[in-house]
Amino acid sequence: MAGVLGVGEAKRRFSELMSRVAYKRERFLIERRGRPMVAIVSAEDLERLEHEPAAPKGLLAAVGAWADYEELDQVVEDIYRQREVAQDRPVALES
Repeated sequence: MAGVLGVGEAKRRFSELMSRVAYKRERFLIERRGRPMVAIVSAEDLERLEHEPAAPKGLLAAVGAWADYEELDQVVEDIYRQREVAQDRPVALES
């Protein structure tokens, strides 16, 4: 968890914060008027963040999650089978 500081306090303690980040691997979030503005992280953390691919979001994340779901084909087949016998509404399965 990152420590949270206001801008003024971060300015006064900047040298100390740099040492804590560099040697103790701490992280700090700097706020202005209660809103997060910047973070102080180690150079190693920054390098890792810049080289890690961004996590997929939205539908792309769902598709990626399905790749690891071995039973997906069976689940889809079961859905189609259930829809064929469903009485609630007509469904055309042929294109």
